[in-house]
Amino acid sequence: MKPILIRTNIYPDKRGFFKELFLSKKIKFNCKFTAMSYSNKNVIRGLHYQRKKKQAKILSVLKGRAIDVCVNINRKSKNFGKVYKFNLKPGLLLYVPKDFAHGIGFFDKENILLYHLSEYRFPEYERGIIYNDKKLKINWKIKKPILSEKDSKMPSFSETFKK
Repeated sequence: MKPILIRTNIYPDKRGFFKELFLSKKIKFNCKFTAMSYSNKNVIRGLHYQRKKKQAKILSVLKGRAIDVCVNINRKSKNFGKVYKFNLKPGLLLYVPKDFAHGIGFFDKENILLYHLSEYRFPEYERGIIYNDKKLKINWKIKKPILSEKDSKMPSFSETFKK
């Protein structure tokens, strides 16, 4: 399975709007954990994954615009190492299956991202790949990225997935 971009319905009226965030008829997904992040312009988070207790994700940008990057990390897949990129904004959901590293970069001054996860967060299993990996050749469209110290020290794809 690969990542899937889904349009959601928004029902506006004079009071504001009502927005669908998840429909189980489109994706089989058991949410165990929901989280939210606030990010400034030029922030890149990732590329993250959990080595054990793997997580599928449903992501929704509530405010702002983002580039979302998913990398297939399933060694048994014919698409191992393949990069998938999506432009996200309110009104779109992205389903990210297990066995994908995930990263996201933000374009607007204020950005809010909602995460629905199929597994709990286990810091001891958290792993990552450096955002600017030479093999993956990801164009984030962000000239001066802002990274956490942890994300800036992630290993390369080749170091992480040695044969």
